[in-house]
Amino acid sequence: MAHVRRLDARLLANARDLRSRSTDAERRLWRHLRGRRLLGHRFRRQHPLGPYILDFFCAAARLCVEVDGDQHGDPTQREHDERRSAYLRDAGIDELRFANHEVLHETDAVLEVVARRLGGSRPV
Repeated sequence: MAHVRRLDARLLANARDLRSRSTDAERRLWRHLRGRRLLGHRFRRQHPLGPYILDFFCAAARLCVEVDGDQHGDPTQREHDERRSAYLRDAGIDELRFANHEVLHETDAVLEVVARRLGGSRPV
């Protein structure tokens, strides 16, 4: 019998909402990740996984890429991020985190870090 993954309807609705109101940094990074543009790897954006929604996820590489806004400096948000990171580690998923300003102003450097983690180097 085939395994059917059932996701919480609220989580799916939240993921759809997040996709529709992406930040400038998320939109910029998505332009480089979508359609297998980075070394042929398929990324999904605002991908539900367990109780969390990942900004960008490459299932084949077991890699999550997060783009953090200013709210991630808040102590409550930091605690949430730490729990989430532990969940991902326990699931065998690597996580890369970048600040909005890094994605917006150092896009090539961010893409190079992601490409290296994927096992390659980004073509110039």
